[in-house]
Amino acid sequence: MSKINVTVNGRPVEIEAGGTILEAARAAQVRVPTLCHIEGLEPSGSCRICSVEVEGRRTLLPACAEPAADGMQIKTNTPRVLAARRQMIQLLLANHPDDCLYCMRAGDCDLQQMAQEVGIRERAWRRGEHRTHAMDRSSPSVVRDPNKCILCGKCVRICDEIQGVAAIDHAGRGFDSYVLPAFDDELASTVCVNCGQCVAICPTGALVERSDLARVWRYLADDSYVTVVQTAPAVRAALGLVYGLSGNEAEARMATALRDMGFDYVFDTQYTADLTIMEEGSELLQRVKEGGPLPLITSCSPGWIKFAEHFYPEFLANLSTCKSPQQMLGAMVKNYWAEEMGVPAEKVRVISVMPCTAKKFEAERPEMETGAGRDVDAVITTRELIRAFDEMGLDFDRIEPGEFDEFLGKSSGAGAIFGATGGVAEAALRTVYNLLTGENPGPKDFEAVRGLDGVKEIELTLPDDTVLRGAVVHGLGNARRLMDRVAAGEAEYAFIEVMACPGGCVGGGGQPYGADAERTAKLAGELYQIDDERVLRFSHENPEILKAYEEYLGEPLGDTSHRLLHTTYRGRSKFSSEGEEDES
Repeated sequence: MSKINVTVNGRPVEIEAGGTILEAARAAQVRVPTLCHIEGLEPSGSCRICSVEVEGRRTLLPACAEPAADGMQIKTNTPRVLAARRQMIQLLLANHPDDCLYCMRAGDCDLQQMAQEVGIRERAWRRGEHRTHAMDRSSPSVVRDPNKCILCGKCVRICDEIQGVAAIDHAGRGFDSYVLPAFDDELASTVCVNCGQCVAICPTGALVERSDLARVWRYLADDSYVTVVQTAPAVRAALGLVYGLSGNEAEARMATALRDMGFDYVFDTQYTADLTIMEEGSELLQRVKEGGPLPLITSCSPGWIKFAEHFYPEFLANLSTCKSPQQMLGAMVKNYWAEEMGVPAEKVRVISVMPCTAKKFEAERPEMETGAGRDVDAVITTRELIRAFDEMGLDFDRIEPGEFDEFLGKSSGAGAIFGATGGVAEAALRTVYNLLTGENPGPKDFEAVRGLDGVKEIELTLPDDTVLRGAVVHGLGNARRLMDRVAAGEAEYAFIEVMACPGGCVGGGGQPYGADAERTAKLAGELYQIDDERVLRFSHENPEILKAYEEYLGEPLGDTSHRLLHTTYRGRSKFSSEGEEDES
């Protein structure tokens, strides 16, 4: 592709022809602020915060949307540009609530940060009429406050163009414009899949996760409860990013920090990731050998499950009946562990720390209960855990490393990589290969499923020379495109791994703000590093898993396993969250 030469604030740079002014500024290492821009999507240029001055042009131009031209002279910080940027932010603030002290995004709000950067220290206009809308707390995962919405459109675009759900959109005109679900319904009654990608990208507090932290503090303060916490693999990778540690270092310090919070027992969701592999791998082989709906589709991602219930009910029988690792651990704690420890199940409270807002929805599903009641009692996100550490005044840098409890806490490297797209498939194939051949595969045999390509494919040759083709997909928009091909008979697979969030759990809606492809790849790399450094790298060799089958579960897909570790799903309307006929 041809190159062009432009100048940004006097710095000459060369970029690809067709690139934008924003790309030119970045090439010149000049920061231009943006609010509405989403990397990888067509620019909308709606907020105008990125406006710049170009020599020979009378009007200011949006850097995100305006193509750069050869010889263009660009200035990003002239008095005219700064005055315009300041005025646009003042206009947004004029209709924004003044509750920053109480907002969940305080100190981590793009609008607040930009106001500070341009030197806004007082309100430019007296408060007049304001938009006033009721908060929507109906969802178990997401809280909507339309009064804090600045109409940047990021949530609408991520929900539609990336996730393919389109649960929200713009409505009204002028002063009455705002973002809402169809017919102004509550979010819980729509096709929202609770993935939280809208929360992750919202620049203000208009969309935040529903916090369960207050409930967790109540459990911890009540001595009548035995409190158990579990943490997903992607959480430790994110904590490492926040605190400048490796995934292994963050994991060890997190175990101590959770005990300092007051939890009686600290377990690892990676343990039940290994358990999921034993069940799901056996399920795949059973369907291949004895007949059953293929492709077998993974069921670890609750956002994907609800998406399938709404838009692909004809494939519900293809979903693995395995509960997710989160739910499996809750069921194991309240049954197997409670019996072994002599603790009444009704006195046990299981709290999950997850990278995912949809896990809050999953924990409340009626299908996720056993004889001991709800498998998981509360779910907090990675962001909520960091807030809890802040509330405690905990200095994560100085905390001593610790360990998970051994019973239900020991895991393999295969369990660690569950948090990255392709990780479930790779972990499962390691064990399926062993079940078929009696040998373990090489360390790089299934690395074809790694990376951030939207759809990846892999093949496994069975001893009888039968070839099983599999696919790995992340992001629900990619999942929709793949499932449409499968439905049309254009693609045939034995198994499909689907993760709702871009990059998998490491890119979950409950992770620290500021996600992009580079960060997602880095977090995934931390999980693969944990796997590489583990002596135990195969789920089927985890001694705690083998012990659980020997002492309690019996065998994969056995009666006890089905009662505790498997579930069913139901079809839902394509227009609301109403249930339809039971499909699985």
